[in-house]
Amino acid sequence: MRVNLCKEQRKARTGFLFCLALLFASWIQAESPPVLEVGKFSAAQEGALPPDWKPLTFPKIGRHTIYKAVKEDGIITVKAMSEASASGLIRKVTVDLTEYPILAWRWKVANVLKNGDVTKKDGDDSPARIYVMFEKNPGKVSVFEKAKFEAYKLIYGHYPPLAINYIWASKAPQGTIVPSPYTHRSKLIVVESGPSLVNQWVSEQRNLLTDYKEAFGEEPPLVSGIAIMTDTDNTGESAIAHYGDIVFKKTASDLAGPSAK
Repeated sequence: MRVNLCKEQRKARTGFLFCLALLFASWIQAESPPVLEVGKFSAAQEGALPPDWKPLTFPKIGRHTIYKAVKEDGIITVKAMSEASASGLIRKVTVDLTEYPILAWRWKVANVLKNGDVTKKDGDDSPARIYVMFEKNPGKVSVFEKAKFEAYKLIYGHYPPLAINYIWASKAPQGTIVPSPYTHRSKLIVVESGPSLVNQWVSEQRNLLTDYKEAFGEEPPLVSGIAIMTDTDNTGESAIAHYGDIVFKKTASDLAGPSAK
């Protein structure tokens, strides 16, 4: 009788612990927001840089793109003005793409670049770029790659990050995925191309988890940072762009407007 009672107590205890684990998992899921607002530019103070975003500059590039929060079409956005220059705004943030695979943003460009070319160093510019960086995986870097990284560091002051670049290209077809002309650790994905949507707000939505797997052929590490960049140093041209809010989301949603994805 006592043995049976102990068995019943163990079963009850196991059932209680199982229910407690389910409740805890549900609580964790409930506490995790559906959207991570990594670039709440619409809440920035006009004339200043958005909070938590810092300048991203390169030691060998003397002319920097100008960024500031301005009101555009009734909403505060980040305006980028580039004249044969290159720099960005960056925010360090850690994101697990298995939980937040969707990256969404809005942007608008005033022009595309006449000599932009995603396959050449002298054409590696774009009027608008969303630059996503990932945690390093030094175990997969060969001795030859390390030597190339040292050469890259002499130019840019740091090792090449593992990155996905969503760009507004000049001529390359939408959906094109190519390595950066400077390093294969950085992939360029053409989201918009050409002048047909110039001076229009365009809403974008990408499954970054899927894009990373397609670009690199492996599961992604954690996102370590995100940047916006309007650069024209290689082509020597000029560009103006506006960037709207940037968010990571758990699920995709319907988008209205031009080029919704």
